Amino acid sequence: MTATHQTQAPLQGAALWLTAVLLAMANFIAVLDMTIANVSMPSIAGGLGISTSQGTWVITSYSVAEAIVVPLTGWLAGRFGTVRVFTTAMMLFGAFSAFCGFSHSLEMLVFGRVMQGLSGGCLMPLSQTLLTRIFPKERAPAAMGLWAMTTLVAPVLGPILGGSICDNFSWPFIFFINVPIALGCAPVIARVLGRFESVKTKAPIDIVGLVLLIVFVGALQIMLDTGKDHDWFASANIRALAAVSIIGFLAFLVWELTDRNPIVDLRVFRHRGFTASVFTLGLGYGAMFGANVLTPQWLQSYMGYTPTWSGMTTAWSGTTAVLMAPIASLLMAKKLDPRGIIFFGLMWIAAVMFLRTHVTVDVTYWQIAIPLILMGVGLPLFFVPLTTLALGSVDEREIASSAGLQNFLRTMSGAISTSLVTTAWDNKTIYAHAELAGLADRSGDTLRTLTNSGMSHDAAVNQLNDMVQSQSVMIATNQLMFVIAAAFAIAACVIWLAPRPSRAIDPAQAGGH
Repeated sequence: MTATHQTQAPLQGAALWLTAVLLAMANFIAVLDMTIANVSMPSIAGGLGISTSQGTWVITSYSVAEAIVVPLTGWLAGRFGTVRVFTTAMMLFGAFSAFCGFSHSLEMLVFGRVMQGLSGGCLMPLSQTLLTRIFPKERAPAAMGLWAMTTLVAPVLGPILGGSICDNFSWPFIFFINVPIALGCAPVIARVLGRFESVKTKAPIDIVGLVLLIVFVGALQIMLDTGKDHDWFASANIRALAAVSIIGFLAFLVWELTDRNPIVDLRVFRHRGFTASVFTLGLGYGAMFGANVLTPQWLQSYMGYTPTWSGMTTAWSGTTAVLMAPIASLLMAKKLDPRGIIFFGLMWIAAVMFLRTHVTVDVTYWQIAIPLILMGVGLPLFFVPLTTLALGSVDEREIASSAGLQNFLRTMSGAISTSLVTTAWDNKTIYAHAELAGLADRSGDTLRTLTNSGMSHDAAVNQLNDMVQSQSVMIATNQLMFVIAAAFAIAACVIWLAPRPSRAIDPAQAGGH
């Protein structure tokens, strides 16, 4: 946690709220870019001439880059100053958003998304830190409420904005909309918050740990993203990536546990409550992110939804999540056992996801939307108390590093889940298609009916194949929803391995990394 000039009084009146809104906007665009590309993926894939599975790199590259830079944020803020790092990151985020919009190949877009992620990884924690710094201490809950609200609203608006922009303009504008916000807000924040700059310290950086982190995370993600295109471990390249990832991870563990200034403090895993909490977070967030990636792709690719309607549908879960967030905070204020709240929230979501395992190709809009509405009810009951439980399980001096590690694991679980879900979806669809192809129209009656209606033989065969493919995708989607429901249920049970936290957490401490 970086030191600050204690003589600086908090902001007051209009200056306080204007600056708070600008800081919240920075967090908003960073979180927005985690979801806006999900619903836009078919449009991006079509525009660049790539497959939808290749397009998942656009999602995962941002998430992985963001995950890598989160542990570095504290060191960067201490070395160069919180305000300077924040405003520089915001300027770079705007510049690379423009770069993404002008990209004309997958390679260019992925590079731009990596650089976006490296910038955005600093925006989220530092916006939280600066909000707690400019608000009077007695109004810290208002600062964290504003920050949390943008964190919840951005995923809601992401699918809607992404779909609407792709329908009415073109996919590059999902990135261009960040440019005026980032480039316009950064100079204002630099000017207003200059006096809140933190004291700079020449803290050592764990270069070896950082390199090992990049190596094992990068190799793992490349393996997950390209494995399905190379028949997995039948490919020498995939086997090599797996070996690099495993060896890099083991070396990372050994180094971080023995270095005096580790980039990631793994010693916090000695606390059973923290370990159980982040394992629950990894399973729950990974399952949620997988469902959020799969749903819009299924709606657009096979259900005939436009990007706008796909976004309007998937946004329902975020809408009810925003409405439920104050209730979740109220339950926590009553000092109820957070494990019970988390368990209920996760089991609620698991039950709702189980409803989505019985969907047919004739499903209506509201039959899709209602489970998503119900899912949103459980999300704040899962997220809000989990942070309290995780950070309440570690020593006070470890809160900042634990919050950073928690964010790192959350982001990584989303990136890994994206690759696993899209791979499994493709594989299960191919398997179901092979099974159904041997059973469909064995008597030939359907094919004869189609040809008798005036279709050519080839057109009739193609239509029959399309029917089989549609059913195959539906089977694969339902099977994956069952796996996702099971992951939520397992996460709900794991949380009981954590002891009840013995103290509450100051929001400013959680945001100070």
